[in-house]
Amino acid sequence: MRYICGMLVFPNAKLNLGLYVTGVRPDGFRNLESVFVPLPWCDALEVLPAADHAESTLTLTGIPIPGDPTTNLCYRAYELLRADFNLPPVRQHLHKVVPIGAGLGGGSADAAFALRALSELFELKLTSETLIGYARRLGSDCAFFVANKPVFAYEKGDVFEDISLDLTGTACKVVYPGLHISTAEAYARVQPQPPRHDLRSALSQPLETWRETVSNDFEDALTPTYPVLREIKQQLYAAGAAYASLSGSGSAVYGLFPGLELPPNLALPAEYLVWDGRL
Repeated sequence: MRYICGMLVFPNAKLNLGLYVTGVRPDGFRNLESVFVPLPWCDALEVLPAADHAESTLTLTGIPIPGDPTTNLCYRAYELLRADFNLPPVRQHLHKVVPIGAGLGGGSADAAFALRALSELFELKLTSETLIGYARRLGSDCAFFVANKPVFAYEKGDVFEDISLDLTGTACKVVYPGLHISTAEAYARVQPQPPRHDLRSALSQPLETWRETVSNDFEDALTPTYPVLREIKQQLYAAGAAYASLSGSGSAVYGLFPGLELPPNLALPAEYLVWDGRL
């Protein structure tokens, strides 16, 4: 069988529009409700067949990723498919741009895009549902990046319902203050509770109303320890954002600016990472 020479893909981040931690599951995970939307802040992932008799490798550039590369989700995605399809060795190279520990789902996106690239490279013809099944085994957020469209997410954040929401063209600024907040730390600080609002109903209203009705439970849990999160959010509102929020379990904070070509610049420390663009 002749395979495609290689694949170059660009795993994108995501934003959470609202996030409610609603309960503790028997398996120890938390139930949540959120709306996920794609954010075009991207890494770059290249997947190539390795030379005959070579071992599979993953090389990394860009933002440093701690740990052994063989524990990286891209490598684990390959191992997952290799176990079922006897894949030949591959060379993967990940250039990391989306910050880690930011609540943007960057690592999950890398894993899902690796699955998709491997399926195409080796002509596995895996359906979206099959890819979602593999993605769920790698992480709760990973499954979102298979279809990569706005969804209402619930249970562990890996069960989805379509949602009628179109933010196409909305100007957005995302600020990452160089603060790594681990998922374990974030969930340890948040107390599960019933949702404050019906999220789908709240998001069906004009964007200007979201400030009063769409919230992220992690903000109240984390800002006493990390007041910079509140400060960035206040700066975004002062700059004219119609809605601003922590994304996921942090620490990236974003603002939505409808009708602008690009959001205004903020007076931020040079070490902060900032993404400006349109959704």
